[in-house]
Amino acid sequence: MKLPPLNPLRVFESASHTLSFTQTARELHVTTGAVSRQIRVLEEFLGMRLFERASGEVRLTPAGREYRDDLSGAFERISQATTKALNRNRDQPLHVWCQMTFAMRWLLPRMAEFHARHPDRDAVFTTSLKQLDNLSDADVAICIGHGDWPGVIAHRLVDIELLPVCSPALLAGPVPLRVPADLARHTLLQSAARPDYWGRWLAAHGVDGVDPAHGLTFENVTLAYQAALQGMGVAMGQYALVADDLAAGRLVAPFEGRLVLDSAFYLVYPERLRNDAHVCDFRDWVMAQAA
Repeated sequence: MKLPPLNPLRVFESASHTLSFTQTARELHVTTGAVSRQIRVLEEFLGMRLFERASGEVRLTPAGREYRDDLSGAFERISQATTKALNRNRDQPLHVWCQMTFAMRWLLPRMAEFHARHPDRDAVFTTSLKQLDNLSDADVAICIGHGDWPGVIAHRLVDIELLPVCSPALLAGPVPLRVPADLARHTLLQSAARPDYWGRWLAAHGVDGVDPAHGLTFENVTLAYQAALQGMGVAMGQYALVADDLAAGRLVAPFEGRLVLDSAFYLVYPERLRNDAHVCDFRDWVMAQAA
């Protein structure tokens, strides 16, 4: 199969219709000199002149006009094949993986809007308490990390900001909860999935005399939040995941100050899906929600 260099061919296709290297340069976001060089490369490959240049104008030679006409069918077939491939992708459901607490407390409450915007788009959701090992079974995932996963595109969505939270009834109860040192007299609600969060917050705020391992431990953060709503103790909240409860008054933050971690929630997807219609729609929507 004898094929010309494809980039010069793309430049020729544009220039053969505009008959202006300057306009072609604007369309392709390159310099006019770059257009001239690409045309020269193609002419050298073919061994014939495609354009006549005179007085600042260009026009196709008879050979160039014939070459353009012969190529027009090929470009049309490429366009049709690309449209067909994109439409095939649109018929496939989007597979979304998300950690369970983030899915329940942040993503799912917002999904009605996404579905209203894209009612014909099918999606399959998978959740887990563990971190995702790879993207072999998901098109997009929302993970905690630093955005440095190999072979994927990562967009920072939501920072992790730690703050203790409890029920209004507990805060108004007989046991004081006015300063962080008062936590020594309360039950700390722990998450087995994030066992270091209490220790990190206490250390960052210089709190002594409070055992970060003391209290009730639950399998995941969702259960710890539910226990806090029931007035069982004080949970270490992630602000993005408890913001709705705080706004509604179901939970309160007894102390000022949050601890912002260097890790965050990221939206990630494979490089190969960079232009996938499903992925792009979901990416644009979820990033707007995070903003």
